[in-house]
Amino acid sequence: MLLLGFAGQLLFASRFLVQWIASERAGASVMPIVFWWISLAGGVTLLTYAIWRQDPVFIMGQSLGLIVYLRNLVLISRARLNDAAS
Repeated sequence: MLLLGFAGQLLFASRFLVQWIASERAGASVMPIVFWWISLAGGVTLLTYAIWRQDPVFIMGQSLGLIVYLRNLVLISRARLNDAAS
């Protein structure tokens, strides 16, 4: 489980590298969709670890973050559907 915790932390931290590279390529601050997918994957992994550790502070923090990541993915999907329908 300790390996799972470290894997989740590495996955979660890698999203910042993805965002930085995307922004450098665009010459402006951008948030690519993969940022939100990595956030979700890292958050679920870390939440699993937090539940195993029975850490209520860590569980609450990761749970709230998952809501934000999922909401952003829903908003992106809706925008893409609206653009496709237009």
